[in-house]
Formats: sequence, structure tokens, C-alpha cells
Amino acid sequence: MRAQILTAPRTGLLAAEVPPPRPAVGQVLIAVAACAVCRTDLHIVDGELPDPKLPLVPGHEIVGRVVETGAGVDRFAPGDRVGVPWLGWTCGVCEYCRGGRENLCDRARFTGYQIDGGYAELTVADERYCFAIDQRYGDVEAAPLMCAGLIGYRTLRMAGDAEYLGIYGFGAAAHIVAQVARHQGRRVFAFTRSGDMAAQNFAHSLGAEWAGDSTAQPPEPLDAALIFAPVGSLVPAALAATRKGGTVVCGGIQMSDIPSFPYRILWEERVLRSVANLTRRDAEEFLVLAPEAGVRTETVTYPLASANEALADLRSGALRGAAVLVPQT
Repeated sequence: MRAQILTAPRTGLLAAEVPPPRPAVGQVLIAVAACAVCRTDLHIVDGELPDPKLPLVPGHEIVGRVVETGAGVDRFAPGDRVGVPWLGWTCGVCEYCRGGRENLCDRARFTGYQIDGGYAELTVADERYCFAIDQRYGDVEAAPLMCAGLIGYRTLRMAGDAEYLGIYGFGAAAHIVAQVARHQGRRVFAFTRSGDMAAQNFAHSLGAEWAGDSTAQPPEPLDAALIFAPVGSLVPAALAATRKGGTVVCGGIQMSDIPSFPYRILWEERVLRSVANLTRRDAEEFLVLAPEAGVRTETVTYPLASANEALADLRSGALRGAAVLVPQT
């Protein structure tokens, strides 16, 4: 089968013909219809996340159809359409798993990181970590929901019932979570790279009532801020824009160092926290909520052979919405 392979960090992906995978006990073999390109893929390819499985097939926002099942599979059958997210396996017995926080499992394995992912024509996945996709979404449209949507949803949940919501970094996750936030009746304020009028106009088109540079002060103090851009300097900027008792949530898996900042912008019971990975419950809840909220994803498609181009466009900030690889073209 055709696949894009990472053989070493910071070297780009190589096109290769590799033997097709076989489903083991509890696994399904999936014909990949679409795989969205996530900033986490960039962090892996660029060597910012340590110790990936090598060689590695990246990709963890997968939508496809089951073509074969391994022994013991009872949730899906050949022909079923499924989505595969970042969280690919947990131990089920550690204190985090037993306490309902499997996203923090010490032995967790992740799709496209320790498990070969969706930058290929075929992939295998543990059926317990696969999810049915609402038929209202096409394959390409659904792919970004599997990480940009899921992580965005978990990040939004960590903001509580905040009405005045700031979103820093208006990319794939932000353009989905903004739609959910507006559906919930929240007021959205978007923060982008300096002078990025295209991103600001995009934010306005999705219901943001204000959009401006990431260093600007919004017209109203924020109840909460969600940071999706991997830029540590946005943390003090977001804290300074947040009212007393507000929350700043860092939604990414990697971020540049956070510079020192005066205690006064954290004082008055502001909260600074991070989001790590996702749980299966997040997926179950969000994949019901997304079609109810009318969430639509904006995508740019690339053939599988252009995976490096898609990563480069994401790295440069050239994308509006999400890049999606389509292996079967």
C-alpha cells in the first residue's frame, strides 16, 4: 500500500510502498478515506515531540471504512464508517484510567505517534477507540472533527460557563470551537497573528463579534481564553485580557516557553491550566453535539503524495481551516 513515512525527525516524509497492516485481536482494518493534518503532526515531524515510533506513518484525524475485523471485534463490521482520534490505547488499570481520566494514562499510546496513523491507504485501530461518524458529514468534512474538534471541545469545557470567550490562534481547532461556542450562546472574540486580516475576516464569518491582533486588548474583559497557537507569549497576553476569576486554557500539546510575567495578571483568582489529549467520553459527547450545533469544517484537500506540502502550508500559516489528505485519489 502507499504511505507517507517519517524515518527521522526534521527530515520530512518519504513516499513508500509498504506491506498492508493486518488487524490483531480487537482491531479493525480501515481503508482511509480522509486524514486531516494536525499541528501535532508538525510537532512530531519537526522533532518537537520526543521519541516517536520510527519509522512512523503519521496522522490521527482519520475517517474511513472498516474492511476487515480482528478476532473479538463486536462494535463494528466491514462497511461501517469510523473515525479514529489521537488517543489510540490506554491501560485501563492505572489510577488515571480508573478515575475517569484516561487522557492522563501513563502508558497511553497515540495514533500517528506510537501507533501508525492515517497518512496511508490502510490503517489499523483498536475498535474501542474508534467512533461512528454522523452521516450528515462527508469524509473530508468529518476528518478535522477527530482532533481539532475533539481537543477544541475539551478545551472549551475547561472554560466552564464563560460567556465572553477569547480564542487565540484562529486555525483548525478554533474555527470549529467558535461554532460550538456561538451555538451555546457565548460571545466570541478572536485573536490572530498581527495584521492577519484574512484570519480575522474568517473569524467574523463564523460569528466572532470582534477580531484583532493577539497582543490587542478586546473591547470587553474575557471570562475565559482558549489558546490554540503554540506561542508561549500568548499566555501573559491572555491573562492580561481576562477578568477577575477568569480562566486561561492552553489547548495544545506543545508550546514555546512561557515568558515571565507579573503576578498581578494571575492574581484575583485567575486560573491558568492546560488540556492533555482527550477521553472517549469527549468524543462521544462532541460527535453528538457537532451536527446538532450545525458545525461545518472548512478544508483544503491534498493528495496523499502531497503530505509534505500540506505540512508546509500549516507551518507557514497559509491555511484557512484544516488541511486534509485524501489517500484514495
